[in-house]
Amino acid sequence: MLLSNFLRRRYAANQSKTTETSDGIATPTDSNSAVRTELQLPLIAYRIKEGGPTIEIASANRKWMNDTAGGFANRCLPLRIANQAGWFILSHEEIEVVWNGSSGVNGITLTKGRMDNEFVSSHFGHGILTWRTPYLFRTPPTYNLYVRGPANWCKDGATPLDGIVETDWAVSTFTINWKITRPGVPIRFEKGEPICMIFPIARGEIERFVPETRWLKDEPELEARFYEWKRSRDEFNQRRDRSLRDWQKHYYRGETVREEAFPAHQATLRVRAFRERR
Repeated sequence: MLLSNFLRRRYAANQSKTTETSDGIATPTDSNSAVRTELQLPLIAYRIKEGGPTIEIASANRKWMNDTAGGFANRCLPLRIANQAGWFILSHEEIEVVWNGSSGVNGITLTKGRMDNEFVSSHFGHGILTWRTPYLFRTPPTYNLYVRGPANWCKDGATPLDGIVETDWAVSTFTINWKITRPGVPIRFEKGEPICMIFPIARGEIERFVPETRWLKDEPELEARFYEWKRSRDEFNQRRDRSLRDWQKHYYRGETVREEAFPAHQATLRVRAFRERR
């Protein structure tokens, strides 16, 4: 049985409808997302102190994507889904630093903002700029928190470092770290700019998978449908009358070239905002 057939039956009762805006970007129109689970899981950020970085829902938009010709990059749904799959932690002030290339903690010089060791510091050396979050996170049992830079967010001269934290039991906070890669070049983080992206992941989930490679020809039905799509795409790309605004939209709409809809398809995510509770 193909996995797609299994999933179609699994989510058939929760089929989600979408509409398209004037620019061809699909958005859900019904109140029941196709993969919205019945069980709501808590994600708590216990505030430790006032001030410092704040949290908001991650945006699907990226400036570099909007700046492509006609916003062309926004047609890539996998990019847009990854962009919004979590929450941003935002810089609480404008910061500009320069790294001299050394390994010491004094190798980073602050040229704008504050390096007060309360929220922002050079703690590890080696050109690593560190933020301390004013939150202690708590996830449900067996859920970790993936801590990384904002997805598909480009910054020349610095790269965010990823970490996975067991936030269902840890009583310590974590730090947000960026490795500066260009000595002598000013690196700026604007006030309100995302410096981190967080999202829960189930502990041990990746270890449950049993990966293998197979020949596509050994799965005749899947092979036939793949080549059906490939022929359609090749013919579309070879059209001389095709303009920049033309696109097939099959994946974006969650359908095959036969216009068969996949009921569990997501064209956007409905991530909930953190609510203040006292």
